[in-house]
Amino acid sequence: MELEEIISDIADAISFIDKSGLPFRTFKAGAGPYGEPQLVAQIAIRLNELPKYKSAARTKRTPDLLIPDEWAFEFKITRPYGDNGKEAENWSVNLLHPYPGNVSSIGDCYKLAKLGGRERKGVVVIGYEHIPPKIDLTLLVDAFEVIAGTVARVKLSPRVEASRRPLIHPIHQSVRVFAWEVL
Repeated sequence: MELEEIISDIADAISFIDKSGLPFRTFKAGAGPYGEPQLVAQIAIRLNELPKYKSAARTKRTPDLLIPDEWAFEFKITRPYGDNGKEAENWSVNLLHPYPGNVSSIGDCYKLAKLGGRERKGVVVIGYEHIPPKIDLTLLVDAFEVIAGTVARVKLSPRVEASRRPLIHPIHQSVRVFAWEVL
């Protein structure tokens, strides 16, 4: 299973979750406010409805999503704006903190590099934007790639991206799913 195909399926799953109209906790309806574990669990459910996943996709503590004998994924969510429409504090830190043992995407790359198993390893970033973007996520994703490669010395595949729009949430109107194989 290639990364492009899985990321497209993940983007479709997020769109499906969004269109269901079920709010996460007390937030506005839509996929955007979901926490990472809750969203990944919903993604796994949707993937397992597709025959090619053979009902095998499952969430774990490490990795966040395992597709046995295929892929081990770690996920991060980035939202420049909160459910209330205000710019979130420290929203970019989850991607850029370049130290082993932390909870950033770069930390996830270190974790995946040490993970055993036959599966290919991938890091996934789910980002939400307005239409048109008030803060374009491209700059953050470019910075992640530079820091991962030149500062943290993590070898990544070329970026894969899938986007879906419009979403029903009034702030998180578009989702962009970015992914890299950790080589």
